[in-house]
Amino acid sequence: MLLLKRRTPGEALFDAGNVLGMLVICFITIYPIWYVLVNAFNEGQDAMRGGIYWWPRLFSLDSFRAVFNNPGIMKAMGVTVAKTVVGTVLHVFFTAMVAYAFSRQELIGRKVYMLLGIITMIFSGGLIPYYLLIRDLHLLDSFLVYIIPAMFNFFDLIIFLAFFREIPSGLVEAAKIDGANDFGIFVRVIIPVSMPVIATIALFHGVYQWNDYFTGIIYINNMDLQPIQTFLYRVIAQSSSNLMMAAMPGGIQKSVTSQSIKLATMVVTTLPIVLVYPFLQKYFVKGMMIGSIKG
Repeated sequence: MLLLKRRTPGEALFDAGNVLGMLVICFITIYPIWYVLVNAFNEGQDAMRGGIYWWPRLFSLDSFRAVFNNPGIMKAMGVTVAKTVVGTVLHVFFTAMVAYAFSRQELIGRKVYMLLGIITMIFSGGLIPYYLLIRDLHLLDSFLVYIIPAMFNFFDLIIFLAFFREIPSGLVEAAKIDGANDFGIFVRVIIPVSMPVIATIALFHGVYQWNDYFTGIIYINNMDLQPIQTFLYRVIAQSSSNLMMAAMPGGIQKSVTSQSIKLATMVVTTLPIVLVYPFLQKYFVKGMMIGSIKG
């Protein structure tokens, strides 16, 4: 029978300090989100008085009505969903395909390619050369500017590569004996057994695509192609919230302010990914552990 070891006063104090520290960190992390939610659901004119910290003083959905009444936000949401889905699927498939090629020992020049890839992870050509490249590829003001440049990422390749190296070589050899070519082996053998790492990379890139606002700011002038995060940036940084107020019916105009519209827009644009992320967070942990332990 195992005896429970009694904790010393020092260990109990250490544990209590850890719990208290984590509670403080959780509060510092969560409260700003809660503050935005509370003020977004409060009546705009009343919120201008201040003093709202824990719960709406005068509950109202007028700010959200003002946001959804703007057709621009629905177009932006559609662009974001489309680029997140299409971009993630193509990124995962293309990066996995390149990583599988890198995992094959018979690939000529594999070490040179790895060195070049690592250099690109550390050094960048800069924004101006990249902009000129995008312009020469005729991707300015094109939906493809969200997709093609993001189809490959060398850091994600390294994660794929670590996983592929752990796949038994016997699977590949058996497929070759059955007459499968390299692409057939990749599609029919490698992908089905690589779902954990595929889910990890899909989550990595899906979150990136959803949160990316910089691409829309730099390379997109057509308002019909701006993603939701770029829309949020322009609402916060420019006078878009005032333009949204001007388009509202008179009854709603009296109860909303530019600040309340900004807060409501922040909630609308960030809530979907905030709700999804906790359920998929385990894949981030799994992705970081792939290839780190050999057994």
